[in-house]
Amino acid sequence: MQIMIAAVGRLRGAEADLTADYLARATQAGRATALGPVTLQEVDERHARHSPAQAERLLALSEGCARIVLDERGRSLDSPALARHLASLRDGGTRRAAFLIGGADGHTTPAREAADLSLSLGPMVWPHALARVMVAEQIYRATQILAGTPYHRA
Repeated sequence: MQIMIAAVGRLRGAEADLTADYLARATQAGRATALGPVTLQEVDERHARHSPAQAERLLALSEGCARIVLDERGRSLDSPALARHLASLRDGGTRRAAFLIGGADGHTTPAREAADLSLSLGPMVWPHALARVMVAEQIYRATQILAGTPYHRA
């Protein structure tokens, strides 16, 4: 199952490097668990400055995907539960999944309503650049949990 992170804004610096590293790890490790490749698609904020325009771009990018919308009102899952969710999508025949990370104002109601899963990274609010790193790492962690490696120590 292909996995995409679709996010508003462009990353630079350390966060971009970390995200790229985890995406590469997840893509490589995901081969054993039929998860991947894992990619990043960025919506340029300059061309979609308002939440409705950003939502339209994210929804267009994720057309035909199982949509996992990052939202502070969403469900909090632990890492094994997220791994099980991805495995369930894969095993149910889903070919593509997308994690959607909105802009500074979050997601619009239509974007939240289009979600197959609304996911929270916890009660704290995180900068969007770090949210990308965290989601990329959790996708990599899911591949490791599903492969039975010792990376995830619970």
